[in-house]
Amino acid sequence: MPRWDPHAEDRLREAALELFLEHGYENVTVAEITERAGLTRRSFSRYFADKRDVLFAGSDRLPAVLARSVRHADDTLSPFEALLAALLGVADGLGDQATLAAQRRAVVRASPELQERGRTKFAAVTAAVADALRERGAAESQATLLAEVGVAIFRTAFERWTDRPDGVGLPARVGEAAAELATGLGTVDFTTLPRP
Repeated sequence: MPRWDPHAEDRLREAALELFLEHGYENVTVAEITERAGLTRRSFSRYFADKRDVLFAGSDRLPAVLARSVRHADDTLSPFEALLAALLGVADGLGDQATLAAQRRAVVRASPELQERGRTKFAAVTAAVADALRERGAAESQATLLAEVGVAIFRTAFERWTDRPDGVGLPARVGEAAAELATGLGTVDFTTLPRP
């Protein structure tokens, strides 16, 4: 009887990423992944529901983790400051995954099916963050707007972090994207905008 392999999940993920990058996500089967990893289909099923799950495993925790960070941010922070603090905290926890994140992003970028899965994932993050902001006292529409802006900041930062692996960490990229947004908004004179 084969013994349990404590590294099986990592081996399967590495094999899948290698194959996806070599042949494209759509052209790789679970059988090929397990063969490359030297494991069985049963081992694959123990860790992943399907081959998409190899790329998105763990991402289902992001909505809850980010929402919890928003809820537990210092009470003296405004809703947007609480959101930024939460984004920075979560980004800090992902700091050691730059190479893996860049590889996953390259695979997702090449597949319309995976891009749609990514959009669905971020919609869940937005909803969870909006709920957390409402719990902190933000009005319904403000919570939704801030959650969407926060997720846009995170996605922009994540893309920059994976596109330019130059030693600048994800928290710094979050700060950079937030500062860029603030600078852009600071230059708008809302009193001069045309009215319908």
